[in-house]
Amino acid sequence: MRVGFVGLGTMGGAMAANAARAGFEVTAWNRTPGRAAELAELGVSMGASPTAVAAASEIVITIVSDTPDVEAVLFGPDGVADGAAAGSLVVDMSTISPSATRDFAQRLGRTGVAMLDAPVSGGSEGAKKGTLSIFVGGEAADLERARPVLQSLGTTITHVGPIGAGQAVKAVNQVILAGTYLGVAEGVVLALKSGLDVEQVVAALSGGAAQSWVLTNRSGRMRENDYPLGFKVALHRKDLGIALSMARELGASLPVSALCEAIEAGLIGQGHADDDMSAVARAIRALSGLKS
Repeated sequence: MRVGFVGLGTMGGAMAANAARAGFEVTAWNRTPGRAAELAELGVSMGASPTAVAAASEIVITIVSDTPDVEAVLFGPDGVADGAAAGSLVVDMSTISPSATRDFAQRLGRTGVAMLDAPVSGGSEGAKKGTLSIFVGGEAADLERARPVLQSLGTTITHVGPIGAGQAVKAVNQVILAGTYLGVAEGVVLALKSGLDVEQVVAALSGGAAQSWVLTNRSGRMRENDYPLGFKVALHRKDLGIALSMARELGASLPVSALCEAIEAGLIGQGHADDDMSAVARAIRALSGLKS
């Protein structure tokens, strides 16, 4: 099967590599060409534009930063829509607005191109290991067409409803993560202020109800106050903006998410936009008098 990737950032590059290792014929494009050099040894061909990638592919996967970026690579100059043949399939794995996703699907559908929205959870680690959780919105038949490719990228693939539903589920995911990261950050800070051995505390709590992926994989960063990239603060803040917009439209109250979004906005203003989102602990540490 011929598969295209548009977007080779932290997530997309690793995902394209896994698709190539699984035996798919991969053509890719990225706004910054240098990021794709390591894919050449896996047999990945580089397209000159999203149009060229679409023309060479039966399924095109887009994974870029935000709603305007998806619209640009789909419908802008040299976009996917200009090269995608009728009967082909676009799978957007970015995290964007559900309503915009529905609009994009309608626009592609006018030319006979189908679309799925399939945002992911699992971070850069999951992208590298091919263990992502994938939330799919769209027609069941289109998912079955894409399933072999998606299985090379993730271990959990869930059809959650019509087009746009995948993005709605991803918004729920990011809301839950906001509370989890803040809770772990507060717990780590309380342990530090109490003079406890944080590593021992985490080991003890990991056997009980407080156990979580964040506690296991990010508490060490919070303890050391060092936040190498996993999932950028700026991207999570963008995702929370989508969730909070949905909440306003639906009449839902998300006070914890609003707090997390405000904390992340402050971190971005302080130059921490590219830190891993566990850097929310920076703010909790500072408020508690832990400067380093």
